[in-house]
Amino acid sequence: MTARPAPEPGPAPDPVDALMNAWRTELPDVLHPTTELSKRIAQLASALDQATRGVLPELGLTVAEFDVVVALRRAGEPYAMKPNELARSLLLSSGGTSNVVNHLADRGLVVREPSPDDGRSTMIRLTPDGVETAERAVRANSDAHQAVFAGVSPAAVTAATRALREVGVRRPAPRPTRTGRNRSRS
Repeated sequence: MTARPAPEPGPAPDPVDALMNAWRTELPDVLHPTTELSKRIAQLASALDQATRGVLPELGLTVAEFDVVVALRRAGEPYAMKPNELARSLLLSSGGTSNVVNHLADRGLVVREPSPDDGRSTMIRLTPDGVETAERAVRANSDAHQAVFAGVSPAAVTAATRALREVGVRRPAPRPTRTGRNRSRS
C-alpha cells in the first residue's frame, strides 16, 4: 500500500468563518450562496479603507480632500473640472464638494477660475502643489493597498479580480418601494 499525500492545508479560519459557522448553527435559513462572499467583500473593503485612512494624515489630507485632488488629477491636464462634474464624480452634494474645495483652496492646492467654455461657470483646477500632493497621495494609497495584499499570490489576485468583475457586471433590479395605498379610485 502506498501512502496518500496529506491534503494541502487551506487558509486558517478567520472571523468570517466564525460568523458563518455561528449562523449555520443559529439561523441557517438566513444564509445564501452570496452571504460569505458579501462578508468577505465587506471585510476587504474595510481593510482597504483603513489602509487609505492610515496614509492620509502624513499627507495632511482628509478622505474627502483626497477624493477631490485625486479626481482632479485623474481628469488629466489641465487637472480641472466644473464643480457639478466633480460633485457627480465623487457622489457628493454640491455643498459638500464646495466645502472641501474651499479647504483645499485655502491651502493652495486648488484654485477656482472662470470656465473657458462658459463665462457663467467656474472650474476647479489643481495648482502645481495640488498636482504634486495628488500624485504623492495616489502613490501612498497604492502602496498601502498593495500592503493589504502582501502574501497573496499574483495568481490569486488575478483570479479574484476576474471573479469580482463577473459578479459586478450584474446589478440587482431595484427593489419595489412601498408607496402606501393606491388613492386612485378609477
